[in-house]
Amino acid sequence: MPTAPYVIEPLVLPVAIDAPDAGEFLEFGALSDALVLETWSNPDRTSPPGARLEYWRESPYSQLRLFYVRQDGRMVARSWIRLALQDNVHTAILRVDVLKAYSGRGIGRTLLAHAEEVAAARGRTTLQSFTEHPADFAADGPGLLRPGTGSGVLPSDARSVRFALKAGYRLEQVSRFSSLTLPPDGDALDRLEQEAAERAGERYELLHWTDTCPDEYVDQLAVLMSRMITDSPAGGLSYDEEAWDAARVRHVENKWKKAGQDSLVACARHRETGELAAYSVLQVSPAKPWIANQDDTLVASYHRGHRLGMLVKILNLRRLLAGYPDVERITTFNAAENDHMLSINVALGFRPAGYDGEWQKSV
Repeated sequence: MPTAPYVIEPLVLPVAIDAPDAGEFLEFGALSDALVLETWSNPDRTSPPGARLEYWRESPYSQLRLFYVRQDGRMVARSWIRLALQDNVHTAILRVDVLKAYSGRGIGRTLLAHAEEVAAARGRTTLQSFTEHPADFAADGPGLLRPGTGSGVLPSDARSVRFALKAGYRLEQVSRFSSLTLPPDGDALDRLEQEAAERAGERYELLHWTDTCPDEYVDQLAVLMSRMITDSPAGGLSYDEEAWDAARVRHVENKWKKAGQDSLVACARHRETGELAAYSVLQVSPAKPWIANQDDTLVASYHRGHRLGMLVKILNLRRLLAGYPDVERITTFNAAENDHMLSINVALGFRPAGYDGEWQKSV
C-alpha cells in the first residue's frame, strides 16, 4: 500500500479539559473554531470546549472518531467519522475540513480516503456528509445545484460542493440555516399565539420543563423522539427508524446537562388520551450567552393541523425571553422542503442565514 502523503493522527480525548493531556484536544478545538470563522465570520456555530468534550465521547448509541493533519508545526486539517451503534448501523457520517491557506494540496482528499476506509472497516455502506454555505449567493441566479427533493439550492462553484461531487457524493437535501433576532415583534407574537390557541381549542394543554422530563411523561417523550428521524423530511438520505425508550431519553438529557446547556422543553398534551402530541427543545449555554439554538420540534402526524408546532415554539420563546435576557438571537435548521415548519419560523421572524448541503454516497 502506498504511503499517504500526509500523516493522519488520531485525537485522543482527555478526561477533562484541564487535564494534563488536554493540549491536543484544545488545539483541535481551536482549529475547529478557526474553520467556523473562515466560513461564517462569526462564532455562532462554534461549541464551548466542555460541550465538545461531552458530545465527542463514545456512548452506547454512537461513536465519534477524530483525526488531524499537521503542517508547519500546527493542526491545519481535521476529519471525523460518527458511527451509530444501535440504529442505522449501515451508515457513517463523515466530515473533512482544511484551513483555506492549506487547501489545494491534497490534504482533504487524503483525509476523506482515510475516513472512508475507517467507515468501510466498520461495515458501513452508506456514507453521509454535509457542507456549509452562508447566504451570500443568489438563490435564483445561475450556477446552482439542486438536490433530488427539488427544494433549495447550493452554489455549484463552491469549493466544498466541487469536492463532494468529485468524491462521488450526491446532493440529497438542502437545509436552511435561519436566525431570529431578539426581541421579536411583541404584537405579532401575541397574534400568532392567539390564532394558534384558537385552532387547538380545549383539546390540548401545554406543559414545560427545563432539562429533565417528569417521570410520568418520559415514555411518551421517547415515542416522539423516535419519530424525529422518520416523520421529519429526509430527502434521499437513508435512515431507518430509531428505537427510543426512557433510558435513551435520560441519556440525552444527561448529555445536555454535562455539556453545560440549559434545555427548555415545551410539549402539547392531548387532554382526551393523555398522550404527548408535540414537543420542542430550545437550548442555551452560559458559555455562549448571546445565542440560543432551536433544536428538535415535532408534532405527531395524527395530531397535525392544530397549530401545535406554533404553540410549543412560542411557549419556549417566551420562557427564553423571561429567563435569558442576554440572548440576542436564536438559530435553527429546517429541511428546505419542510414548508410547514418553515412557515412557522418565518411567521415568528426567522430569516435565512445560510444553507447546509446534505450529501450521500453508497459503497
